[in-house]
Amino acid sequence: MVRRVSRSVGRAGTTLASFALVAGLLACSGPSGGMGWPPSTGAGPCQVTKQADVPARMRDGIVLKADVYRPAVHEAVPVILMRTQYGKAGADIQPSRLQTPSWFASQCYLVVVQDIRGQGASGGTFYEYANDADDGYDTVEWAAALPGSNGKVGMYGTSYVGATQWLAAIRTPPHLVTIVPTNTSSDYYQNWTYEDGAFRLAFIEPWTMGSIARSAARQRGDLTTVAELTEAVHNAASWEHYRPYASFPPLHPDDPAVAPYFFDAIRHPTYDEYWKRWSIRGHYDQVTVPVLHFEGWYDAFLAGGVENFAGMVAHGATAAARAGQRIVIGPWDHIGWGRPGSIEAPMLKDIGPVANSPINELMLAWFDHYLKGQPSGVAGSGPTVDYFEMGANRWRSSTAWPVPGTRFTRYYLGSGGHANTSIGNGTLSAQAPGAGGPTDTYRYDPSDPVPSVGGHSCCAAISGPQGPYDQGPVEQRPDVLVYTTAPLTEDTEVTGPITVTLYAATSAPDTDFTAKLVALRADGTALNLNNGIQNARLRTSLERAEPVIPGQINEYTIHVWPTSYLFPAGSRIRLEISSSDFPQFAPNPNTGQPFGTDATWQAADQTIYHDPAHPSSVLLPIVPPDDPAVHTSATFPIDE
Repeated sequence: MVRRVSRSVGRAGTTLASFALVAGLLACSGPSGGMGWPPSTGAGPCQVTKQADVPARMRDGIVLKADVYRPAVHEAVPVILMRTQYGKAGADIQPSRLQTPSWFASQCYLVVVQDIRGQGASGGTFYEYANDADDGYDTVEWAAALPGSNGKVGMYGTSYVGATQWLAAIRTPPHLVTIVPTNTSSDYYQNWTYEDGAFRLAFIEPWTMGSIARSAARQRGDLTTVAELTEAVHNAASWEHYRPYASFPPLHPDDPAVAPYFFDAIRHPTYDEYWKRWSIRGHYDQVTVPVLHFEGWYDAFLAGGVENFAGMVAHGATAAARAGQRIVIGPWDHIGWGRPGSIEAPMLKDIGPVANSPINELMLAWFDHYLKGQPSGVAGSGPTVDYFEMGANRWRSSTAWPVPGTRFTRYYLGSGGHANTSIGNGTLSAQAPGAGGPTDTYRYDPSDPVPSVGGHSCCAAISGPQGPYDQGPVEQRPDVLVYTTAPLTEDTEVTGPITVTLYAATSAPDTDFTAKLVALRADGTALNLNNGIQNARLRTSLERAEPVIPGQINEYTIHVWPTSYLFPAGSRIRLEISSSDFPQFAPNPNTGQPFGTDATWQAADQTIYHDPAHPSSVLLPIVPPDDPAVHTSATFPIDE
């Protein structure tokens, strides 16, 4: 078990908290070979007993149920709390994610795992996000007063269970000391349900059918709906072709007991008050606690997780909260954390043990520091960013995000008028375009969208488009424009946010534009690093749609999600531009009708400009090589 964490110091004098990756960590993180999860090693000295279905009454009288794991100690101890919609018995353990509640309780913590409202054994009616702030506050204060508690509460958990932490934290419960939200976002419109106006189809539909709507139906005893949703989610790929979304049959649009939040989300395709009431990003100044964030480069909520870190550093309620921020970003998708039993994209799996997530040991050290006051080195003198540099396959550590000293470098799109496919003449260059350059054109047909090959969807590599894959087949389509640099003359690290500025015209009253950053390896493999999309009508504001005039040139900003990759000398940087990415995003029907109401579509003729008046480009975050003033190689030895 973790007892001491060393620190590394850059030559420029900046002290950086280091990161776990050597053999000692791997021994703690889990078994090798084909052994199962969770490992039985690393348990603490305390014997544990479990109390099931312990009731907690919320402010409106609804009773929620929790399992309480008690360590056999005489003194009062801190509480570690999870509030989950996925079943308290599961406790985010599988697939190969968190250790068991008993394991954490054996470290002499009082561990509480609660079913949220309308799920599992708890009472009330489930509606996404609606009750998690008040219920979270009430549960933190209830847990702090449990027999055996010393009044200090930390929270943990992944995905929606990260949302339950943030929604509680923005209400500032007095006894909440720290949170550890993992693979979760900053907002439940932007980069959760929608991404810059595009509906996240491959995530929202299967997740709603197979998880939250089905478990809520089970909680209220509606076994007929449970059976129907089970059958529907087995055919999720077929249902992803169904239109219109506003009458999606598996979720019973005429029965408000099944999934009213799904249809409310369809009725609110802009960032309006429906969504703002649950936003985290506008409330960092209410959060008083240090936060240990975990994210993955191909995770469904990476952009929001990075925003949470940066937002807390800039706007946290106290100096201690602002300084007490640490984020770990690994080569992971939403649930694949590199361990032998985890399921993830093959190229992530092939990285090997150096990529394994150290969340359990690092989280325990974090709780020991903040809840028990045991110096462990995991909390530095200021914010810390630990990130995995893909390509080099090594961990790096920095003091800020983006990495200090990053050189944001603009590369311009160009072509001889035929950037279509990987054998076209599209170029990517640091030289601004000259006069007289031709445009590139393609036809986007919503009935034949560009397929998603990898990406940052949810929730597993075998069920949704996520992770790195060779984009070669995608780049053979004429509706994909491909822009590529000359071979790089030196190793180039790209780490941070990526922005595409695109000057484009469409023949349709509405459409989408997509962008994908790709590493073209010397062997010809075209490895997707990350991607983004922008709805045309929401190009200037996610709050208000603005008409698109067919044929008019507009400027579009496409936010490609962050990445970290070392392009070796001889490789090339590539950018793909298109208008669809299915099923990661719902194909835009190009009709201009209200979202989710249209079962028809029309083709759109798209024109991309790259001339002096319309310099389409991508802004890349280039990190100077091996500058200790910028970042250090991370080392984080673990002593047992």
